[in-house]
Amino acid sequence: MSSFELTKIAGAVLLVLLTIMVIGMLGDSLVRHQRPGEHGGGVVATAPAPGPGGAGAPPAAIEPVEPLLAQASAERGKEAAKKCAACHTFEKGGPNRIGPNLYGIVNAKHAHRDDFAYSPAMKSKEGPWAYEALNKFLAKPQAYAPGTKMTFAGVPKPRERADLIAYLRSLSDSPPPLPQPSQQSQPSQQ
Repeated sequence: MSSFELTKIAGAVLLVLLTIMVIGMLGDSLVRHQRPGEHGGGVVATAPAPGPGGAGAPPAAIEPVEPLLAQASAERGKEAAKKCAACHTFEKGGPNRIGPNLYGIVNAKHAHRDDFAYSPAMKSKEGPWAYEALNKFLAKPQAYAPGTKMTFAGVPKPRERADLIAYLRSLSDSPPPLPQPSQQSQPSQQ
């Protein structure tokens, strides 16, 4: 082999390595890498576009979940929870991920895990994760707790939220009681 051919081969190898390095740098700049416990993961929520006068559209009313819980399915909720599994674990004593472990979440206080770094928005929430609090949070996390680390856009379908809450309710040594039928109104057909 002549030195000219060796120079061409060395140049080609260097060009390939340089191309790989540039593609890697571009990829890193386009995709923000995150470690567990940092802000991120899931689907990114976006703010509504400002309307006339600079104000965003008023938030849509969130349908109450209690009437839907009587017909909710923990099995369907377990299926719906698969999209949550990228950031949360569900087993008793399970580890935290980007989000906290959710075993025993129903009726636990907000920011209930001592071993998880909650956002100030979540730490400031009063009261327990009652059924309606979970419903509102799951519908629109950023609207329920502005500034929360959870960037998931939410679960828009009321029945899917009810199923998900039924599944979360089942993750307990002693599941909290469902609301009494006298407190329930007619569920929608969504």
